[in-house]
Amino acid sequence: MAQLSSARILLAGSLLLFFLAILFLNARQDPTDKPLQSRTLESDDKNCSKLRGRRIQKSVVEQRQPTHPMDPLTPSELQRVRTALRNASLLGGDDASQVLHSVDLEEPEKNEVRNWERDASSFPRRRALAILTVGGKYRNVLIDLDSSSVIENTEVLGSGVPAMSRAELDAATTIAQTHPQFLESLAARGISNASDIILLPVSPGWFGTPEEENKRIMKLECFLRANTVNFYLRPVEGIVIAVDLVQMRILKYSDINNNKTPPPIPKLEGTDYRLSVQTPPFFPRLNPISIEQPLGPSFTIDGHLVKWANWEFHVRPDVRAGMVISQAVVTDAEDRRKRSVLYQGFVSELFVPYQSPEEGWYFRTYLDAGEYGLGGRLALPLQPMNDCPGNAKYIDAVFAASDGTPYVVPNMICIFERYAGDIAWRHSEALVDDVEVHEVRPKVTLVVRMIASIGNYDYIVDWEFQTDGVLRVKVGSSGIVMVKATQMSSIEKATTDDLGDEEEMYGTLVSENTIGIHHDHFLTFYLDVDVDGVNNTFVEGKLVRRKVPPGASPRRSYWGVERCPARTEGEGRVQVNLNNPSEYTVVNPGKKTRLGNAVGYRVVPGNSIASLMDPDDPPQRRAAFTENQMWVTLHNRSEKWAGGLFPSQSHGDDGLAVWSSRNREIENKDITLWYTMGFHHVPCQEDFPVMPTVTGSFELKPANFFERNPIVKTKPNRVESCSHGNSVN
Repeated sequence: MAQLSSARILLAGSLLLFFLAILFLNARQDPTDKPLQSRTLESDDKNCSKLRGRRIQKSVVEQRQPTHPMDPLTPSELQRVRTALRNASLLGGDDASQVLHSVDLEEPEKNEVRNWERDASSFPRRRALAILTVGGKYRNVLIDLDSSSVIENTEVLGSGVPAMSRAELDAATTIAQTHPQFLESLAARGISNASDIILLPVSPGWFGTPEEENKRIMKLECFLRANTVNFYLRPVEGIVIAVDLVQMRILKYSDINNNKTPPPIPKLEGTDYRLSVQTPPFFPRLNPISIEQPLGPSFTIDGHLVKWANWEFHVRPDVRAGMVISQAVVTDAEDRRKRSVLYQGFVSELFVPYQSPEEGWYFRTYLDAGEYGLGGRLALPLQPMNDCPGNAKYIDAVFAASDGTPYVVPNMICIFERYAGDIAWRHSEALVDDVEVHEVRPKVTLVVRMIASIGNYDYIVDWEFQTDGVLRVKVGSSGIVMVKATQMSSIEKATTDDLGDEEEMYGTLVSENTIGIHHDHFLTFYLDVDVDGVNNTFVEGKLVRRKVPPGASPRRSYWGVERCPARTEGEGRVQVNLNNPSEYTVVNPGKKTRLGNAVGYRVVPGNSIASLMDPDDPPQRRAAFTENQMWVTLHNRSEKWAGGLFPSQSHGDDGLAVWSSRNREIENKDITLWYTMGFHHVPCQEDFPVMPTVTGSFELKPANFFERNPIVKTKPNRVESCSHGNSVN
């Protein structure tokens, strides 16, 4: 114990540095494109210098001005927010009850943006929304950026609580580091160097536990990080510390060592995935593949407005959603009109429930977007030539630190043209006399990418724009599988004393003494569709079997389409069923093609999964938006987050399922479409020590939107146009 006591200072210091790194490490790579330079903004919060990804030059702050209503807050505007909050006595000073959780753009009303599109002189008023805890109350504070003043200060009622802040994290981990029971638990496990321990802060979920009700809580899990960066694979099983974030005290300390022998910490060997620690033999390096654009990219970026081929859209970084696509319009090849497709789209929520009911695991049911945020501290700089190809361009992001001071995340978003040998359209014909036809066009697309590193998992989110009008959304999942330590070293050598029968493992043995726990990944996307205008209708086209009357044909059956428009939100709920296939289309009833078809865009499901948990299970109540793969609701600018404004510790009394239960009329209205994609993950040994990327996608595809194939007039590539193309005989 003397040795442990002497190590407390080392433990505190190392833990603080670790958490500062994972929350605000965003200056490891200089960007190739620098919309913001890296200099300093002075702050009277001395600790803030440890938090910034990159500092910001004052002159740049003054020069940057928003040119689009959806532009993110500039450094200068964030400074005004900070000033307004401090002037209103909502931030700063020695009051520990004041916590700044987030600052983001308060988007203008939709009609204001549409008015600005018609009249550029009517630029909407710029406002910011700050979420704070003040005196134990959670508040939405609206700041007018022109006057640098607070114009609304509203208490947020309901069961949920805001996402944890860095300041709370620091205080909670400091308390846990010196907790006597924690130090005793380490000693009982033979851990002599306490500075090698990492306490990982996680959200606690909600289960109606009396001792946790009406409290703001964070739980800490314990890992050994000695000699590896992959501490996730070395859990100190059985230690869970619940911290009351309001009173800053240990609410509950749990250790299975109190009543049984804890499993050993999984071995160090083979856990580190870095190339620098690997030993021969290596796979041979593949020859490099380079996308050459000798004339430069085909797209332009003006601030946050992107133009490419027949597409135009706005992209901005976001603290909670990570990345927001706004006002995506496509130019019609026939008459050159710009036609609206999507007013706004982003990841609304990300639900990851682990499937173990054990004491140290049952609460691991994360709502990552609402409990942590996909941007800000979790969006680290993208690495050129690996995260994004060599022809990519980058966009930096600016966010507010815990004291309101702006900091930069460089290279948060990348944009690039992709050609992987795919084909946009083709046909060859040899059945026409004296004519041989070979017509083929390459499929070049534009990709907008960001990556959120949320603890052990990395999510790669791509919005891919295609010249044929298709908008494809793709998500890749990689990183580290969360594991549980076990007495079992192999399946063959297992005994009932090790664990019990295989059903009680709740996962797969992926390495010695290491079980990868079953879990799910649900990603719910917010899609404010505006198909050729604001008023739209969601139509389910049911593919049904029809019988041929006897004697009418040698055929006995065929299938047809029954089109069922959704008139209410209750009719706009969809569970995808392969045995009862349907086409799902958003149409504009007021717009017709020359042939009389309603103009539309089709939702093409990709990776869709259904929740297997009981509807009354508390995690499922909080994530009731996963009950359906699609929902359609009446557009409401306050209804953006599928799990509710504050999903952490919520009881499921806010969010998409609650809004949809109002059963509002949605036919020929301004509607919002919600699509949930996902993966059931049964871990396997190939997921150790780092998981190969798994991908899934869905599409928004034109359906009678254009009068004909919109890219039939595109020109093919020529070999001689490429500097290193192979010659053709």
